[in-house]
Amino acid sequence: MRRSLPTVALIGATLAAWELAVVLSGVPGYIFPTPAGVAGSLHSDAGLLARASEVTLEEVVLGYLLALAVGIAIAVIVASSVHVRRAALPLLVISQTIPMVLLAPILAILLGYGLEPKLLIVAIVCFFPVVVNAVDGFDAADPELVRMMRTLNAGGVAIFRRVIFPGALPSIFAGARIAATYAAIGAVFGEWAGSSAGLGFVILQAEPALQTARIFAAVIVLSAIALALYGLVSLAERLFIPWTRQPTHH
Repeated sequence: MRRSLPTVALIGATLAAWELAVVLSGVPGYIFPTPAGVAGSLHSDAGLLARASEVTLEEVVLGYLLALAVGIAIAVIVASSVHVRRAALPLLVISQTIPMVLLAPILAILLGYGLEPKLLIVAIVCFFPVVVNAVDGFDAADPELVRMMRTLNAGGVAIFRRVIFPGALPSIFAGARIAATYAAIGAVFGEWAGSSAGLGFVILQAEPALQTARIFAAVIVLSAIALALYGLVSLAERLFIPWTRQPTHH
């Protein structure tokens, strides 16, 4: 509880400064709302935001899981050969330089306006940190353990399963945590490209109507989804690799 007090105090001070600045400046609420106005939208638009959140949450979770599966598989292939790494890594980097605002409409045209293009966009946004961190983790395998397994006549699959992959789990989870913060952004890009539901669609509809408080409310819900996903990944890390969490001694 005490650890959260500085965070709570900082949030409270930020909200108070925000409210005061908007009130004193006289900026209309439709241009920049106060925290009270955003809170009012969270209450009055609760039903709309809840329905939109269900759509976006499905896109975020499924797209994120797809990114983990594809990212780890690519990392295994890349780490298996120097030649593959030299050929693949530049392509992976290039894939992250393509603006999503351009790629999302293309995927929507090719795949339609259903769930599929949104999942693919979320996966594209998320998979890169998973791949990079997993490759780093595979490269950091303890050579002494690998040599010991070879002296016991262990094959490549057994060495990977018993030494390399378990040793890479901290790096994999580090990449998964980073990717978790990107997933909601990918879902919004997908919904902007073509959708009739979701938080991104709510934001898109609210902009021309100057419903700025609703936009802020949708962003807050998106942030909550991202934080929840990040928290779940951190919890999974503690459950699967508890030895990486050393107790702090004072």
